[in-house]
Amino acid sequence: MATIADEEHGRTLSKELGRTTATDLTSASDSIADHELHFARRGEAVAEASSSQESIDGYDPELMSGRTLLTAEEEKKLLRKIDWRLMTLCSLIFMFKNLDSSNTSNARIMNKGTDQNIMTQLGITSNEYNLVNVVYYIPYIVLEAPANLLLKKFSPSKWQSRIMLTWGIALMCNTAVKNKRGLYTTRFLLGVAEAGQFPGVILQMTYWYRPDEMSLRLLYFYICGNVSGIFSGLLAYGFDTVSGAGGLSGWQWLFLTEGIATVLFSVVIWLLLPDFPETAKWLTEREKKFIQARLPSNAPRANEQNFQLREVIESLKDRRLWLFTAIWATFTVGTNGVTFYQSTVVANLGFSTIAQAQLLNIPITVCGLLFIAATGITADRSRIPRPLYPLTFLLIILVCYGVFIAHPSNGAIYAVTLIGNALTSGWYPVMWPWRVQTTSRATGSAFSIGFVNSYGQIGGAIGPQLFQSKFAPEYTVPFSVAMGLVGACAILTVITWWVTQDTERDTRRLKLAKIAAEKRGETILEDVVDNDLKNR
Repeated sequence: MATIADEEHGRTLSKELGRTTATDLTSASDSIADHELHFARRGEAVAEASSSQESIDGYDPELMSGRTLLTAEEEKKLLRKIDWRLMTLCSLIFMFKNLDSSNTSNARIMNKGTDQNIMTQLGITSNEYNLVNVVYYIPYIVLEAPANLLLKKFSPSKWQSRIMLTWGIALMCNTAVKNKRGLYTTRFLLGVAEAGQFPGVILQMTYWYRPDEMSLRLLYFYICGNVSGIFSGLLAYGFDTVSGAGGLSGWQWLFLTEGIATVLFSVVIWLLLPDFPETAKWLTEREKKFIQARLPSNAPRANEQNFQLREVIESLKDRRLWLFTAIWATFTVGTNGVTFYQSTVVANLGFSTIAQAQLLNIPITVCGLLFIAATGITADRSRIPRPLYPLTFLLIILVCYGVFIAHPSNGAIYAVTLIGNALTSGWYPVMWPWRVQTTSRATGSAFSIGFVNSYGQIGGAIGPQLFQSKFAPEYTVPFSVAMGLVGACAILTVITWWVTQDTERDTRRLKLAKIAAEKRGETILEDVVDNDLKNR
């Protein structure tokens, strides 16, 4: 395995034409690869390929020559510029998506007990209302991977704008429905329209960032996404109080307002969302070359073919695809039902009126935001193995579900709802970088990310079905089933950790080596090489 030198263990340096190689005298247990790491001084040209450099797995002289173009300070400034232009807009897209796809949960209890409640107006029973998530997720699941394969062909700005425009229109159509068939139809169309939005953002990030940098960026992403929970609660509360204005019930105002806002924002995305580093007019040629050079050798590139069937077949043969998909599926089935019923559970606690119960959902969202921020900041630079984060979250969620089943008091139920949903929100930002570091190339990355996210979303369709009205008000049986699924997810996480341990460990250690090299004004020429399947 590779060794990284450090001053305390007698690092030996040799310099050749602006290139520095290092031999670490530490033990092999602290190593990253089977050979020494190669360092290059920032701001200096990398030497022409030597036999030592050519021994680097995946070495590309053209790409490597760009890694020293910027100093560490210039790199930080460039990444801040990219974060501002790319992640701000992507985060807002995700906020709209969460707001628009989850509003049926709040609409369910708006004006409850009156003739202006959505279930009363449309003549829908509680169990029939649960099906709105099923009809939404069926097309969303089926079309997610194909939609992600089209992102590169049409460009992220145009494809994400199209997605937002069509889902905004579908959302506005909810206002006109008169019965359950109309509601099912509009939710089905919403699922068709939204397919590809989330995995499209994850895929686009792989063109700009290394896997070891994604947790921090997903921090912005998921914080903005969870802010939708605050807006959703406030909007539901506001429209609940003005129900009947203009001849529309509160739930109709909710769908109409959110739909119009989504359509308007789709224009902003068309005009401002960056596509790829190679096409960014706000980057200099030097910055473009540097951004592409710093990415791993298996990262997707804009100049690759739009579609290669071979990469799809290779992805399907990779057992990690199926392991991660199983993790996502068990997690989403085990947690989505609880999330969907959060508003109903809080409303049934008897603390307040229905309108005020909407506001009790806001602290739950705020707690989730704080938790996402804490994990996102620490995960990328931590020595702790990444899989240990989601595994710990799963174990705590299991404890929370145990409290749901025991149902000791209303206060305890509200507390574990707050903690459990915060951990659920924090699970995704630490899982995606782990998944992305085992994908490869443009088509393979697009397909694998879309596949895992799509079929992993089966929980959105099945989860709410666990909470049948016959189990109300404590829902002991649904929580028991959810607890079993989260336990299965924890077991699958351990298995997947074992399968991916080489790439996960090397990614983490190389990240720490890069941080140390950055302080010395150097960069590292090595990338993590995927050896998981070779060594298993």
